[in-house]
Amino acid sequence: MLRSRIVGTGSYLPPRTVSNREVSPGSRLDPDAVHRRTGIRVRCWASEGQATSHLAEEAARRACEAAGLSPASVDTIILSTTSPDAAFPSTACHLQRSLGAKGAAAFDVAASCSGFLYGLSMADCFIRSGRSRRCLLVAAEIKSRFLDLTDEATAILFGDGAGAALLVGEDGGDNPPRGILGVRLYADGAGHALIRVPAGGSRLPASRQTVQDRLHTIRMQGQPLFRVAVKRLAGAVTDLLKEFGVGVDDLGQAVFHQANGRILAAIGRKLGIPPEKTCSVIEQAGNTSSASLPIALDRALGEGRIRADDLVLLGTFGGGLTWAVALVRW
Repeated sequence: MLRSRIVGTGSYLPPRTVSNREVSPGSRLDPDAVHRRTGIRVRCWASEGQATSHLAEEAARRACEAAGLSPASVDTIILSTTSPDAAFPSTACHLQRSLGAKGAAAFDVAASCSGFLYGLSMADCFIRSGRSRRCLLVAAEIKSRFLDLTDEATAILFGDGAGAALLVGEDGGDNPPRGILGVRLYADGAGHALIRVPAGGSRLPASRQTVQDRLHTIRMQGQPLFRVAVKRLAGAVTDLLKEFGVGVDDLGQAVFHQANGRILAAIGRKLGIPPEKTCSVIEQAGNTSSASLPIALDRALGEGRIRADDLVLLGTFGGGLTWAVALVRW
């Protein structure tokens, strides 16, 4: 049976680092208080000339290099972002052009912080069905352009970055089977107001008033979002592990969306996952939305936290509301 497998990962953070001191003047928090509240010490912000597709290209090329494959050999490009270069064309098409992947299908996915796993599910389906042989999955975000620096709830959290994974199809003759074992996707639109950018779409088009009222920036209800994120994601993980007949002790590593340090710690405690089995990049990267999971995954691989045949748990939660979990045998 054909199975999809990740054969290369890559990540990219812009060179500009932004300290807690730089983002805290608009809030009541001093730099140390920002760290205690979020787990973040610095985050990276894109330079003036960088667009989301530029970050995506850097991560994509690194993933292809790690896999030993040319970007031109990719036949499908899926790009997760909610901070695209423009409303259209898709940022994936900009990426396809810059990579020289002529003829490759290319499209964007907008599932907020869950976008990487939504894209992973699509890539897995494409490969299993024979629609794609080599699928490049990228998540790239420039959230710094959507921040109100006077809003304490969001200004201290978000950074910019990109992460990528290259998937290929392989015959599933391994025992135990390796590759993507399962991806489960969820959504609840009733919670859409917990985190959003209110203006800029057809529901509330851009106007002088929306700009004046700062409605093109991220708005978040932190405490309700925290509670529902931990509950929904922990529940989805529990269901997934039960479905595949494995426990926390069977996991080699768990990689979650890097929302903030407190959420990561709360999910770990609720599921009984020890800190040494969870990879965190929140302290040096901040919350990079859908890019955070592949950035953390690439870091875990680079640090030798994930080895061949390890069971790896992936989990995300974000706006929409959306959440997703996946189980991979490396």
